[in-house]
Amino acid sequence: MNIGSEITPVLLTYNEEANVERTLQRLSWAQDIVVVDSFSRDATLSILKKFPRVRIFQRAFDTHEAQWNFALMRTAVKTPWVLALDADHALSEELVRELRAVELEARICGYRASFIYCIGGRPLRASVYPAATILYKRENAVYVQDGHTQRVRITGDVGDLKGRVYHDDRKSFRTWIEAQKRYMKLEMTKLAGDPRALNLPDRIRLLRVAAPPAVFVYCLFGKGLILDGIPGVVYSLQRTLAESILSFYLARRDFQRLKSLLFCMIRRS
Repeated sequence: MNIGSEITPVLLTYNEEANVERTLQRLSWAQDIVVVDSFSRDATLSILKKFPRVRIFQRAFDTHEAQWNFALMRTAVKTPWVLALDADHALSEELVRELRAVELEARICGYRASFIYCIGGRPLRASVYPAATILYKRENAVYVQDGHTQRVRITGDVGDLKGRVYHDDRKSFRTWIEAQKRYMKLEMTKLAGDPRALNLPDRIRLLRVAAPPAVFVYCLFGKGLILDGIPGVVYSLQRTLAESILSFYLARRDFQRLKSLLFCMIRRS
């Protein structure tokens, strides 16, 4: 299959100078690449302009859901299939070969891929990063918000790809922390919804204090990341820190609710 004439890669960017060039280098097969940028203030746009097949659109960021739906519907994507990537996602050579060989079935409207998480460019043997539908028929897809990120909803069957995608974010630790603070506020809103709609990991998160150490033990020993040495420990600590931020937000929300309740009781008395 001539994947360049059938598939358009679509990326979202915001201050991705540390990542986006590696991602684009793995897309040399594409005839058209759409990038929706949230008005980056670093060298992201300069890097994008080095790739003549990239079409750049700019839109102020509000939600991942809105940004992705804009990318699908307002950028004149001409191919029937879209390959949706974050700016720190790089296709493995195995996945590119698979895309060239795959026979896109009429009944299949999307394909899931698993990810290889990297720390400082070093691949880990495992992670808690979930598989995601990254290749899909544009007309059968719409994005919905799911906690801090987005989820594509596909009308039709979804298959699985064997090749994987590298998740290789090399931005600074300070940038990572700021992102986690934003993400965990959105996760807190998600956890405030119907408890019956929450999966087991999210229910564990509601335990506040128990979640961060549980995540650390699960990553380091349950996932075997202790065998990856320092990168494995770093990843386990990152996930623990992210869950600690969420636990702090949940505890602060509980305290504020309790304070409001006590204030109302005092006023009534």
